[in-house]
Amino acid sequence: MTSNPELLIQLVTMEMPFGKYKGIKLSELPMFYLEWFQRNGFPKGKLGILLETIYEIKLNGLESLLEPLKKQANVI
Repeated sequence: MTSNPELLIQLVTMEMPFGKYKGIKLSELPMFYLEWFQRNGFPKGKLGILLETIYEIKLNGLESLLEPLKKQANVI
């Protein structure tokens, strides 16, 4: 996985496009939902990369790193 600042910005601005959490920002998805994807497989493509990234961020307790981006994007 590459280190791409745009990827982090997308985590706080992009909404889940389907399912129970449709319309919720990817960074706000609950951990149990991300764990389900981790067990069953992340979607292919950009969405899968973003979901896997937010899963790793939350798993490692690094959510505070996204706070400045949320403020910048006016999403909190």
